Amino acid sequence: MNITQRFLSFALLGAEWIMWLLVILSIISIAIMIERWRFFFSTRIDGRAVADQFAKDLASGDVEGAYKKVAATKGLVEAAVVGAGVERAKAGADAAASAMEAARAIHRGALDRNLAFLGTVGNNAPFVGLFGTVIGIIKAFHDLSENAQGGASTVMAGISEALVATAIGILVAIPAVASFNYFQRKIKAVQSNLDALTLVLVSHLQGKKD
Repeated sequence: MNITQRFLSFALLGAEWIMWLLVILSIISIAIMIERWRFFFSTRIDGRAVADQFAKDLASGDVEGAYKKVAATKGLVEAAVVGAGVERAKAGADAAASAMEAARAIHRGALDRNLAFLGTVGNNAPFVGLFGTVIGIIKAFHDLSENAQGGASTVMAGISEALVATAIGILVAIPAVASFNYFQRKIKAVQSNLDALTLVLVSHLQGKKD
């Protein structure tokens, strides 16, 4: 059996299994969307207000107290990064900045969790659907060759069913791409908060040194 015959045997399985694959990917994507939305919703803060209050508290000289107020907010990542900087504050501005940068790298995973899956599904689901359509069309023409008396109606019915795979692929991809872009904006907002808090702490420590 040559490679063409092997692929034909595979194609004759039809596109239904690909549609089920897309459905499963869609369910997983929806679960990730819900989990990520809950995470970002439960940890959202007013970054500007927190940074301003942090600067005021540092100006009073109470570094630990300033950190505790940040830790009391819902910004889990922001609090963890500020905490890392405060722990190294006595070693100087450079040490605190390095500690905060390391903490940012460690906690980046909490922000990015499962987003790669959403991006992959969003980019590739239409191609998976198209693959299902191609397989469905191959099967439709093979069925016609096996039953020539069925005529065009046999082919058209098979092609119509095969095109559903492409439609499902696009339907799965659109919310995945939209959600991926939305969560990327949320990550950028958190990163902006971290930038502001890092600059506030580092500038305070540099001012004390001067």
